[in-house]
Amino acid sequence: MSGWRFMIDRGGTFTDIVALGPKGEERVIKLLSEDSANYSDPALEGIRRVLSAVDADSIPVHEIDFIKMGSTVGTNALLERKGARTALLVTEGFRDLLEIGYQERPDIFALNVIKRSPIHETVIEVRERISASGEEIVALDRERLRYDLKKLKASGVRSLAIVLMHGYRHTEHETEAAKIAEEAGFDEVCLSSEVIPLMRIVSRGDTTVADAYLSPIIRDYLSTLSSNVGGNRLKIMKSDGGLVGAKSFRGRDSILSGPAGGIVGAVEVSRRAGFDKLVTFDR
Repeated sequence: MSGWRFMIDRGGTFTDIVALGPKGEERVIKLLSEDSANYSDPALEGIRRVLSAVDADSIPVHEIDFIKMGSTVGTNALLERKGARTALLVTEGFRDLLEIGYQERPDIFALNVIKRSPIHETVIEVRERISASGEEIVALDRERLRYDLKKLKASGVRSLAIVLMHGYRHTEHETEAAKIAEEAGFDEVCLSSEVIPLMRIVSRGDTTVADAYLSPIIRDYLSTLSSNVGGNRLKIMKSDGGLVGAKSFRGRDSILSGPAGGIVGAVEVSRRAGFDKLVTFDR
């Protein structure tokens, strides 16, 4: 390695930066994740301080080997309901699909069941139907869909999750609906057949809606970070503990991005210490 290596945990309250230099230097910095009076972004500020740069514009990118980051940006946006305005596009007749879900009840004996409101704010039913074997039972009503999406876009909805019956395998209608949505000008169009091609439509729908809800927030955040440090140097941790380039990182990957880093780190520390069984705590 000829440059600095940065490992960053971008949390909701604090951001921790561990930096290793080309000559064996070690720097550890802890910053408030929100401190607009002193800096615009804690990760950039930590990198700037390590490299003694005056401001973000002067960061010497050539001195950086890589940046690996776990983040709770998506997690917090989901918990605090601060994602993009999102609509669900679903096969006609399945408007309440995600609200009904699997009919699970956190407290099975509760007389007063309080349901959490869905993260998508509205549902558009699409007149279409493809059978499980791929037969087109009802053709996609393109004209009606164009009209509905035009009204939806005018209302200010930014993201669209497309979840059609049997779309995980027979993708024609989802793909056509996505083209119409892109023509209508939606910022984010997520197809369940691409996000998570599962047979189980409720799980597929939940994940696709979460992806549509969070991806614009993730993209806005990472675009600023990437433009200052060079996108090819930046890797983001996914919920499964793997790393991916900033351009490939999506809302679906972000929900457990921060916590996953703690698990991966704990396993590696345990392995080096010679233990193959461990219990970890995230406080």
